[in-house]
Amino acid sequence: MNENVEQWQVRKAAVTSGEGAVASQHWLAARAGAALLAEGGNAVDAAVACAMALNVVEPWMCGLGGSGFMVIWQAREKRARVVNFQGVLAQGIDSADYPLDPAEPLSLMLYPGVKDRANERGYGSITVPGAVAGLGHAVAHYGKLPWARALAPALSLAERGLPIDWHGTLQIGLAMDLLRRDPAAAELYLPGGAPAQPESLRPLPALTATLRTLAAEGPRAFYEGPLAAAIAADLQAGGSKITAGDLAAYEAEELEPLSGSHRGAEVHTAGAVSGGPRLLDMLGSVETNLSPGAVVGPETWIAYARGLDAAFETHKMKVGLDQQGGCTSHMSAVDAEGNMVALTYTLLNRFGSGVVLPSTGMLMNNAVAYFDPRPGNPVSLAGGKRINSSNMCPTIATRDGEAIFAVGASGANHIVPCTAQLTALLLDYGMSLEEAFHTPRIDASARGSVRADPAMGEAALAELKKVFQVEVAQQMVFPKLYSCPSGVARDPATGQCWGMADKSQPVAGAATPAPFNLEEEGVKAQTPRA
Repeated sequence: MNENVEQWQVRKAAVTSGEGAVASQHWLAARAGAALLAEGGNAVDAAVACAMALNVVEPWMCGLGGSGFMVIWQAREKRARVVNFQGVLAQGIDSADYPLDPAEPLSLMLYPGVKDRANERGYGSITVPGAVAGLGHAVAHYGKLPWARALAPALSLAERGLPIDWHGTLQIGLAMDLLRRDPAAAELYLPGGAPAQPESLRPLPALTATLRTLAAEGPRAFYEGPLAAAIAADLQAGGSKITAGDLAAYEAEELEPLSGSHRGAEVHTAGAVSGGPRLLDMLGSVETNLSPGAVVGPETWIAYARGLDAAFETHKMKVGLDQQGGCTSHMSAVDAEGNMVALTYTLLNRFGSGVVLPSTGMLMNNAVAYFDPRPGNPVSLAGGKRINSSNMCPTIATRDGEAIFAVGASGANHIVPCTAQLTALLLDYGMSLEEAFHTPRIDASARGSVRADPAMGEAALAELKKVFQVEVAQQMVFPKLYSCPSGVARDPATGQCWGMADKSQPVAGAATPAPFNLEEEGVKAQTPRA
């Protein structure tokens, strides 16, 4: 069905600068992050500013109500660190609240269906979000600028309102049934009962107030104090088991990365509970089974597909499931000193739980769906349990103690295949970031077939079909069948930096250091209108 749909050819150019770069799924967020570089901040400050801006310009993918991972490379110390800010189940969660119902479809993680899909939508699907704690931890320990500076671009954007373009209208339309279930979500995203229309700005007074409080009081205000009390009150009023005590108990974790090597480079991932093990397994298989030629050929895609299939088979045996579903956001940042960040965070599904908390304006995750409603499995529900299996795969590669690129992606089960292939293309063939992002990809995850982009050519497809059952599908605006990557790179010899975002994502972009001025960002600042 998707073999020959879009009748255009799309390219994007990498941005470049000696002072750093930021790449993101939304160009305004990338510019928000790059502004922190212009102010003297480092890659951590830039990545956090970008992540915070996404609360306003891409709220259906990530935000204050989400969770994720950050991989940080410290240039001076020549070491990588990981911040795990994954969500945690309420202490009082009860599996009896999620009875299996054969009349319901399989969940987005392919678990048996739960009555009323309570683990996927509504207040019962929400975990304690870790985003604010994780981003705050990163700024406090590894940033250069004050926390309030990292929030300033997001606050400016929120005061203006949520900008709706045609791509945003599409995202809202895809989730209409979910958004209708929650009064606050419907008021924001479905004015008059229909998706908000392009060329409009939706007012965000509650979210603006929340960001203003966080900027003034710091990230712990999300978990302790009046703001935390308002969050807990909203959650409990809606039927969530999350309490003020659950919020106060939340802490982000700082960890050593899970690292491996490929073609003489060190590859640093977010740890054993991320997509990192699969990425490193794939790279190990490729290094053993592929001797790269001068250019990518059919043997490349065959080796990549075999490596990915084997990595996913190992993963399924380890966790007992085939993880699917989810909508996420990834951003990467590099600064002039060679510090790098790869940051991926998510609400899990598009619009998460579909719940906007009335008092704070935050869209909340539906990460209870990560957990198996059946007892006795590694990912089964348990009070206080942190999400312990994820597709998210932020990755940084270094060589001789210098960071050379940071990549990652959104797109559920497509994340690891995408990130692993970009990593391999950059290291196997010495490609530039722009070349790697424009090279056709496959998608393989031990599902019995391999998806392939017809842009790779008939000869490559014919060779793939000799080995695999092949689904031919374009890399399109929608559906996103090959993930949505963002990356940065740096040449240690010259200090030149590059940023690149997914060519098929209309609003994705990269930016170099410059002041953040909404009057110059392509949308006139004005009073939000319905």
